[in-house]
Amino acid sequence: MQRIYITLLLAMFALYGQSQNSLEGSISDDASGSPLFGADVYFPQLEKGSISDENGQFKINALPTGNYKILVSSIGFQTYSKTLTLKKGSNAINVALSPTAIEMEEVIVSTPFHKLQRENVMKVERASVAELKTKGAVTLSEGITNIPGVESVSTGLGIGKPVIRGLSSNRVLVYTQGVRLENQQFGDEHGLGISDAGIESVEVIKGPATLLYGSDAMGGVLYLNPEKFANAGETEGDVNLNYFSNTTGFDGNAGIATSSEKLKFLIRGSAASHTDYGTGGGQNVTNSRFGEYDLKTGLGYQSTTFKTELRYNYNNLKLGVPEEIGQQTSDRSPESPYQQIDNHILSSKTNVFFDKSSLEATLGYTFNTRKEFEEGEEGATLDMNLATFNYNLQYHLPKWGNLETIVGAQGMHQTNTNFGEEILIPDATTDDIGVLGTSHLHFKNDSDLQLGIRYDHRSIAGEANGVLGEEGFIETLNRKFNSFNAAIGYKNDILKNFTGRINLATGFRAPNLAELTSNGVHEGTNRYEIGNGALKNEQNLQTDLSLEYGNEHLEIYVNGFYNTINDYIFIEPNGSTIDGNAVFIYNQQNANLYGGEIGVHIHPHPLDWLHVESSFETVTGKSATDEYLPLIPANSLTNTLRTEFARKDSWLNSSYVFLTLKSVFKQDKVSTFETTTEGYSLVNIGFGGTVSIFKQSMDIRVSGNNILDRDYISHLSRLKTNGISNIGRNISLGINIPL
Repeated sequence: MQRIYITLLLAMFALYGQSQNSLEGSISDDASGSPLFGADVYFPQLEKGSISDENGQFKINALPTGNYKILVSSIGFQTYSKTLTLKKGSNAINVALSPTAIEMEEVIVSTPFHKLQRENVMKVERASVAELKTKGAVTLSEGITNIPGVESVSTGLGIGKPVIRGLSSNRVLVYTQGVRLENQQFGDEHGLGISDAGIESVEVIKGPATLLYGSDAMGGVLYLNPEKFANAGETEGDVNLNYFSNTTGFDGNAGIATSSEKLKFLIRGSAASHTDYGTGGGQNVTNSRFGEYDLKTGLGYQSTTFKTELRYNYNNLKLGVPEEIGQQTSDRSPESPYQQIDNHILSSKTNVFFDKSSLEATLGYTFNTRKEFEEGEEGATLDMNLATFNYNLQYHLPKWGNLETIVGAQGMHQTNTNFGEEILIPDATTDDIGVLGTSHLHFKNDSDLQLGIRYDHRSIAGEANGVLGEEGFIETLNRKFNSFNAAIGYKNDILKNFTGRINLATGFRAPNLAELTSNGVHEGTNRYEIGNGALKNEQNLQTDLSLEYGNEHLEIYVNGFYNTINDYIFIEPNGSTIDGNAVFIYNQQNANLYGGEIGVHIHPHPLDWLHVESSFETVTGKSATDEYLPLIPANSLTNTLRTEFARKDSWLNSSYVFLTLKSVFKQDKVSTFETTTEGYSLVNIGFGGTVSIFKQSMDIRVSGNNILDRDYISHLSRLKTNGISNIGRNISLGINIPL
């Protein structure tokens, strides 16, 4: 691996002196013929672009030769997408964009061929962090619940874990900076552990993504796209400030990015602080307070046929673990029990562009320290260090007609080390490697076929801990897991404006250390957990069907899935207690999950400023014995009325107003150790826009969540067993000031 990376670095100097290739052209309005100012011209694979000037002109230098997808986009116009052949020397293109009321499309990064969603075989949901902020999200884990099919298992406000179509924990893989996020995510009370500052957008793959990402992606992937470097020759920056009434909380971040023709640099720092949140019943949930510091920075170099970037993220979290409604205070420092978490993510991505092919190498190193402090104890009772090195090598073969193919290898080396007196999981080493091949074929009749195959091998070696025969003893662990997986998908534009997709994919997940080795009280869950060293791989097969209709004023989608999981791992009580704690053991059983999402978006002519949106999502999970699975989100219906206006040459350049009613139905399809959760409805409102004050442009947003201050408990709240409600009314104010 080290030799490969050194070779890539040396290639930078070998390729530095190659000739300069450029692309220039103009962007215009197809209806009026007038030039378009501020249109974005971008090569996704090269991660390089430009902005058109007031005459609609643009120029991009230092481009490689070969075939590359180019995208041209502007608000109010349909995104232009085409594969362009770049030749040596100067290249030219003129693009006329067609006006449309449909919102601007973005590139999907989490799938390997960098397509627009309308070109993608696999259905991927995408939302910008700025969009999630307009809806009043306090944290990133709360914000993603605005994406259909995505929910969050929460412990108060500061701790949340993504749930995709009923699957959570290690079954959902999180990617950031192009590398997998490893931060002891197996625990129920362990949060996402990453700040939304410096994150541009969120992509969600709903369904098995093992082919692309390996173990732990059998339920889906939450892919976080970091903010981009500035275009060549530009410097940009901004300051963001947010206030939240419910927690008297605030968060703020500031960043700057600058780029020359070859060198790029960015940096962003953020801080957040929240007191205990208040419920709709008017009580503060003791010790739900939390604080966070975050730093993200990046350095890049790009020449004609070579580019590389190095990114680093440091995140510090101090989280109270709420257990009751006790003393009502406005303190910001957590009391015991609380967690102190430090997360370091160092990643590099290097691309070498040959004449007809390319090589991409992504390397990542994450170091996570997790400490848990309990009342009456000196120092951390739980103190774990997790160090992970991972790699992802992908070679894009020369294109053969309309066939694109990628072959690659992925893997990781991980060590877990304990330093506290309490051992939750043993000192252990995990190694895995996977090899894959995937192809995308575009047919002339506007249909696409994508398929692939993958093989993975994982080994886990854990040390013994404790005394044989005594409580808490953990045996030596030495297990190996293997799996073959495949995926096939087909997309067809059946009729004009009507698209169908069908995908079949298998996935797998090797059991984690907690499931294999636990033998003790898991703090925060108030239960004694016993692992099972004989657990096998979880293996699933999911079928996805998606039907979409869209024209300029109406969009409708219907997504359905059926997921069959062999050897589904679950934890359940065995009826006994140890030291007053109920004993829970890990078992396996086959299971099935099924459901989907239905949505409609109307923006009627001539009222293009009016948007009416409605979506319904449902999922059911059952075991082979016909019992319901735990932590399955309740069915929900979301209705939104939204207006958007854009004005030129005015102090109010653009504005929006929205009103949302989210109705969550009663969840009575519960497992044997869960209780029924009553339904509830939440009303959310918001408005904002871009204003110019003394020639300074800024974005202002105001939102009110649970505006009627409804007292409710989510079925996915871990505080439900304590009878503690979710957050009540919360008014948030936000401002973004470009520098």
